[in-house]
Amino acid sequence: MVDDVFIVPIKSFEVAKERLRLGGVPDVTALARKLALGVLESCSPGQVIVLSESSDVTAFARSEGVEVLESTASNLNEAVQRAYGQLSSRFARLIIVHGDLRYPEGLADFKPDVGITIVTDHLGVGTNVLVVPTKTNFHFSYGPRSASLHQGEAKRLDIDCHLITDSQWRFDVDE
Repeated sequence: MVDDVFIVPIKSFEVAKERLRLGGVPDVTALARKLALGVLESCSPGQVIVLSESSDVTAFARSEGVEVLESTASNLNEAVQRAYGQLSSRFARLIIVHGDLRYPEGLADFKPDVGITIVTDHLGVGTNVLVVPTKTNFHFSYGPRSASLHQGEAKRLDIDCHLITDSQWRFDVDE
């Protein structure tokens, strides 16, 4: 069993970053692709698996030499939960990283503490990077207040939880 794997959930580039599209930002599709590539490159040479429901993302990831776990889930929590179950026999920990980090550099060198690690967004409420040991009954809660919900889940499972609020990874591109 390999210790760690980076899981990068990526929505179709054609529909990703809806708030940016609604805000009139030009060429959001290219931006989403560029950000995802930066995250994948920053995780290398670590083991990386892209999680997606999209054929364009699957083709993109494979062209970059990255393993893909295709999803039929209807939302992020369901997709990550299924991946967690499917990958728990292969890996000791999942490091779930959003594919839209502005400054993903250094991810490959990230050595999280034992237990659960949450890297919050710049507001301290979202979860941009989440490290979870497998073989537990962890329930994912991405969305509003995900950082505190993930902390609560660590408490429920009685697993040490480490909160990082000042990482360069706290900046994503949602707005």
